[in-house]
Amino acid sequence: MWEGLQAVRKEIQESVNTIHDNEEIHDGFQLRFVGKSYAKFVTGLPSETVLVPDNDWNNQENNKDSQNIFITGDNLDALKHLVNAYSGAIKMIYIDPPYNTGSDGFVYKDSFKFSDDDLKQKLGFSDTELARLRALDGKCSHSAWLTFMLPRLILAKRLLSDDGVIFISIDDNEYANLKMICEEIFNFGNNDVMIWRKSGVGRDGKMKNTTTFRKDHEYICVCFKGVPFLNKSFEKPNWENDYGNPDNDPRGCYKSGVISRKEEASNPNHQNFYTVISPSGKSFTRQFECSKEAFEQLDKDGRIYWGKNGDSVPAIKIFVEEEREVTTSSIFDYKDMTTTAGSKELENILGIVGIGEEVRPKPTSLIKKILQIGTNKNSLILDFFAGSATTAHAVMQLNKDDGGNRKYIMVQWDEPVKAGSEAENQGFKTIDEISRKRIKLAAEQIGDTSGFKHYKLAKVTDDLILDKIDEFDPTKPNLLSDDMVSPFSGDALGTGLNASGLDTLLTTWMVDDGYPINTKMEEFKFGNYVAYSPVGSRRLYLISDGWDSNATQDLLNKIGRNEISVQTIIIYNHSFNFTMLTELKNNLKHVLDDDKKIEIIERF
Repeated sequence: MWEGLQAVRKEIQESVNTIHDNEEIHDGFQLRFVGKSYAKFVTGLPSETVLVPDNDWNNQENNKDSQNIFITGDNLDALKHLVNAYSGAIKMIYIDPPYNTGSDGFVYKDSFKFSDDDLKQKLGFSDTELARLRALDGKCSHSAWLTFMLPRLILAKRLLSDDGVIFISIDDNEYANLKMICEEIFNFGNNDVMIWRKSGVGRDGKMKNTTTFRKDHEYICVCFKGVPFLNKSFEKPNWENDYGNPDNDPRGCYKSGVISRKEEASNPNHQNFYTVISPSGKSFTRQFECSKEAFEQLDKDGRIYWGKNGDSVPAIKIFVEEEREVTTSSIFDYKDMTTTAGSKELENILGIVGIGEEVRPKPTSLIKKILQIGTNKNSLILDFFAGSATTAHAVMQLNKDDGGNRKYIMVQWDEPVKAGSEAENQGFKTIDEISRKRIKLAAEQIGDTSGFKHYKLAKVTDDLILDKIDEFDPTKPNLLSDDMVSPFSGDALGTGLNASGLDTLLTTWMVDDGYPINTKMEEFKFGNYVAYSPVGSRRLYLISDGWDSNATQDLLNKIGRNEISVQTIIIYNHSFNFTMLTELKNNLKHVLDDDKKIEIIERF
């Protein structure tokens, strides 16, 4: 088990044992469901996957220095990798998880890897409780959905910065359960909800008729890691009336807004009680909503309307086509913020009619609004239910609009597209392929050159190692086959990506050791052996085979001459024979001074 994992597991487990939780249990109120203890248990288990880099894509000029990340694979495994490198680094998370409607395809499919005896021993399950847990497999019940969501939300909290916020789209099927589980994980009382009007007119320009209520809304749960903090957003006035431009202001039509109180309602002792003179010479003495200096500046800027004859009570001009900073409403009701708009948007980008109905993406206008209120210009954003990558699209668009430098991490399961669908007809095999194609085309449309790096999760089975172990023979210098690195190549793992086993192990270990995925590596040569180190670190990775006595001597010489500074050496044990490993460890232990002692970590 890699160092740091125990601390991560401890923090994760403590995060769900809050004082709030204990008080509610004492009072007899708590959210209980089949699978809850199991969900907490699996949260802290290490992932059995490795990160395989897509070298062909990542080495392209537009992507090689990118800070944006796209991970293909199960999001629970992805979060377990990310939590080591990005703990406390994510400013905003947006997710659009399955709604568990019964028709959205959700079933619980996280792996039950433990035997019945293991679960009884680890969790204290009775036969009845164990049977109920096993019954969740392949189900779409409320308990199955909560068991699916709980580990992901616990890890999401771990990733958020202290001022971070998570937005979760949901509908009525699981809204009540989601709110309760969020109140357990995040700070109690710091949760809020926004209502999003998802439906407008249909593609035929008409509203749908129903026998009861037309379901026009969904929810967006807003949860904070610490103290609630949201930015104000910029938006145009959302007025239905038409407004004129009586003085032909070049900035266009406007509404005249109140900027002062009536004389009888004014306080003569207020700091903003003063007299102003209209263009016609008429005076108005009253309490204003701004200082006199601010009023005079507004008047100088032509933002005060005095009436058509220049003698009316002064009013402030609020221009229809000008965005202004506003406190965000808890209700999102905009004409361009509908599911139909989101579908058309995706279809227009990909040039494929009908694909939007299959993927059902959120509109970028919705996510862009959320980004405005949940991030600053340099924030890191995570979406681990990326879908068609609306979030990445919205990040690029907002950066273009306000000059920001936001970065994103997208995670999307390589879910197969529906058989016979338009997506399949156009050559797409999985949803993540649609996601990445959308990011590429949207970037071209926007003029964004930030690119992204792509990685794919691959499961490592025991057979990967066991079938490479030779029958024990004490006369052999190695107990294993000569090459224990290539089984981790992209081809050997079935990913179809151009990545060597060295690339995969190096990427995975670096991230699990706490370095961001896009950390640059530098090479160090010892004799004929090449080792790797994250730039700026004091950590060496010795993964390939071929280490010999010359390499050991060269390493010691470079350390002695202060040519390199090393604190930790990570060794892939399978690439070292017993003699060379013992020689290296003994030399490092006995030759170096106390102030240059190096920790050796062996991995298998």
